[in-house]
Amino acid sequence: MDLLEYQTKELFRQMGIPVLPSQRIARPTDVKELKIPYPVVLKSQIHTAGRSKTGSVRLAENTIDAIASTQAIFHLPIMGQYPEVVLAEPKYETDLEFYLAIVLDNATRRPLLLGSQYGGLEVESKLEHIQRVIVDQEFSPFYARRLALKMGLKGVLIQSVSAVIEKMYQLFVRQDLDLLEINPLAVTAEGELMALDGRVTVNDAALGRQDNLASMVASSRNQAYQAQASVSSRLTCRFKQVETDGNIGIISAGAGLTMTTLDLLKQAGGKAASFIDLGEAYRYCLPQLSFTEHFEQSLSLMVQDKSLKVLLINLIGTSISCLQIAETFADSIKRQSLQTPPLFVLRLVGTQFHQARELLIPMGISVVEQLDSAVNQAVALTKINPVRELNTSSSRFRA
Repeated sequence: MDLLEYQTKELFRQMGIPVLPSQRIARPTDVKELKIPYPVVLKSQIHTAGRSKTGSVRLAENTIDAIASTQAIFHLPIMGQYPEVVLAEPKYETDLEFYLAIVLDNATRRPLLLGSQYGGLEVESKLEHIQRVIVDQEFSPFYARRLALKMGLKGVLIQSVSAVIEKMYQLFVRQDLDLLEINPLAVTAEGELMALDGRVTVNDAALGRQDNLASMVASSRNQAYQAQASVSSRLTCRFKQVETDGNIGIISAGAGLTMTTLDLLKQAGGKAASFIDLGEAYRYCLPQLSFTEHFEQSLSLMVQDKSLKVLLINLIGTSISCLQIAETFADSIKRQSLQTPPLFVLRLVGTQFHQARELLIPMGISVVEQLDSAVNQAVALTKINPVRELNTSSSRFRA
């Protein structure tokens, strides 16, 4: 679970990592009570990145501008999520921006220090410049200094940045964190350091011994759950009718893949009743929901359409395997206990395809790799005798 920015900075402040004075705004009228001098930066507090690119970080020169900007931010969703809090901070002039982070290395199960001279928005395009230092023994200032040197820092910056890294490591270990990130760590022309933004990922298993984090997570989750309530309605908006007399539903991921599937289906003589572009749904919903959770919600939505005889699912595994998709599919179908389910055809591409196929074959589910084969099977299944279709469907879901 990620903390919100203002919560992360409270941890930084407690550890002595330099942060700007700030003030939380719960409603636009609160701007009138700002004690921070103008100009101020107003930032949406949500559980996702990309705020700057979507207009959710704004500069205001006076109270009138700040009220208008805050109003706009509160009504601006990012991936389906609206903020409940806006953070106000003074504008800060920087000369350099660095990237620093600490994560658990999956291979060694040891803390991994990360750092780059390219921070802020540049870090995404300069990933090859991120330096790494594994803390393979008891931590000492040596590791922080080593990272600073590998980043190419010189002079007084070596010591000042190393000091921040040491405090980050202490916070990381004491709070049992999974990730701790400062981006950017700003440097002024005078050499002053300031953590302008940060991210903390909490290890949920450690909350029982971290009371302060437990309360932060509870508060943070409240906002996430309130936004999540709108996920189903947003997914419904992604549900698109194609032909009123169609009888094949499509779940696919990505506009190109979806349009290709629709075109091939028409060429094969089939009629699509409706479709969900899972890629589009994923962008409009909460980032806390995994791809498989979005898939499960899309599946649940589609099977409610009684006009469907066949549901064609066309997915290419990238971050998840074919087996994970198959497991999600099987679990979802069993939980829904469908009385008259449509027939299913899954076209899967990716790792563990054969394991996915072996899992679903006993359920009577067709799983193929070639899209044209999947489309042809879907069209053929629409011509099955309705009585036979119902009996076959009922028997396989009792298994």
